[in-house]
Amino acid sequence: MEHHSPEEKLQHPINHARITEGMDVDSLVQAMCGCAFGAGKLADAVDIYHEMLAGGSTSFFGLAGAMVPAGMRCIVADLIKDGYIDVLVTTGANMVHEIVESMGLHHYKGCSQCDDIELKHEEINRIYDVYLPEPYFVDFEEKMQAIFSDMGSETISIRQMMTHIGNHIDDKDSILKIAADMNVPVFCPAIQDSMIGLQAWLYKQKNPLKVDAFEDMREIIDLCYEAKRPGALLIGGGVPKNYIFQSMLITHQEFEYAIQLTMDTPETGGLSGATLDEARSWGKVSETARSVTVHSDATITLPILVAAARSRLAKE
Repeated sequence: MEHHSPEEKLQHPINHARITEGMDVDSLVQAMCGCAFGAGKLADAVDIYHEMLAGGSTSFFGLAGAMVPAGMRCIVADLIKDGYIDVLVTTGANMVHEIVESMGLHHYKGCSQCDDIELKHEEINRIYDVYLPEPYFVDFEEKMQAIFSDMGSETISIRQMMTHIGNHIDDKDSILKIAADMNVPVFCPAIQDSMIGLQAWLYKQKNPLKVDAFEDMREIIDLCYEAKRPGALLIGGGVPKNYIFQSMLITHQEFEYAIQLTMDTPETGGLSGATLDEARSWGKVSETARSVTVHSDATITLPILVAAARSRLAKE
């Protein structure tokens, strides 16, 4: 921890935000940069993300939480399409909902205060205030079983399986399809913990399906070795955050940029709330890295972060 004199501590007065008519998202964020609390943190995050993208850093993107069913799917897909994500690490659940959307089946805005027993009888699944009809999973099962049947009998990695799935999707907004088309690897280290994993297990009961869960580690570690001034944008935490950080841990590099959008706090010792400063003690984030954690709902901060950074890049 750095120690500063009283004079050094009082160099930056609070600059009160001024909102004007017609200001764009980047202008709004710049108006927040002299503020404290979450506003200042979000402005810092935009500065770091912009520098990371403008400098051509190898960009790792960790996607946890229920971001796809909540409506963040196209933001991620467009970042991949436009070359702003080099490596995506995500959860099986997000990819389940991604595949459901790619089939033309929609998630619906519902209510967080409702009768869940009534929803069960109506065959409606709830994710906070998102509704998803249970019958959709019949279509999902048919889709996945057809994809698995075309996978062959050779041993493949989970990343190769995700690319294979992406190659069997016909939807211009699909994260998996765009990633496959752009040759961007999608790692899903906890794939078993999802409906994709359940469908794979069901298929495997009567058919050959060989997936090596450890083979991905060679590929992502190689990507970490070859990364240029590596940066990580982490939505939530959990498995994606740890998988990204642990893969860099055994290389000669450390992350030079790190941004985390989370609502979890560090007091419980859980990784999702662990500070990025804590990651420095492990040698995952470099001592001189630009980093910030923004404690807020990522469905609010992610769109603002991406919109402001992309607007700033477009002005250059």
